[in-house]
Amino acid sequence: MAKDPIRVLVTGAAGQIGYALVPMIARGVMLGIDQPVILHMLDIPPAAEALNGVKMELVDAAFPLLKGVVATTDVVEACTGVNIAVMVGGFPRKEGMERKDVMSKNVSIYKSQASALEKHAAANCKVLVVANPANTNALILKEFAPSIPEKNITCLTRLDHNRALGQISERLSVQVSDVKNVIIWGNHSSTQYPDVNHATVNTPGGEKPVRKLVADDEWYKALVKVSAFSIYNSI
Repeated sequence: MAKDPIRVLVTGAAGQIGYALVPMIARGVMLGIDQPVILHMLDIPPAAEALNGVKMELVDAAFPLLKGVVATTDVVEACTGVNIAVMVGGFPRKEGMERKDVMSKNVSIYKSQASALEKHAAANCKVLVVANPANTNALILKEFAPSIPEKNITCLTRLDHNRALGQISERLSVQVSDVKNVIIWGNHSSTQYPDVNHATVNTPGGEKPVRKLVADDEWYKALVKVSAFSIYNSI
């Protein structure tokens, strides 16, 4: 028997990340090639024309799994009945803005969206926060959507995690896929740091700790500084 469609919300759907993400969801990359979806796409009113263009492209592509598209600038309409919410949209940091200014803007955005999810999303909705600062935005969402279980809310700081993996793999001349259990602490900011205390590398002799293989605390301190510098200069 065919599965019932799952409603997936993507906020900031007319932006570059959203535009790349929605066709992947529509063709089953996220939920599987046998799972029908109904896409809910939300963006701000100035992006309404671009959002409608994204909808037209999805319709033109005739994805077999795509059973419907909701493209809207209304947060209630966007959140109604959704089973999964991917929160890509957020206020970008502009020239001259302090991080606290960005966080202040995002409090308002995430409060509104969290309240709409709280009232209108499907029971047991799962939420993934992508927009920076991801950890803080996830906390805001948790506070204003108390009926969504905490375990259902997570955030994604994959770029920072990948940077740490890349540095370790280069240092040890191993494949990135062989490095495991690297931890990233903090928001995407200059105070964030990678933690390799539990990290291991898969070697022919079995898994070995990264710190033992590197055996150089100065390198680890440099890794933290490089990560923070890269993050600071990318936002």
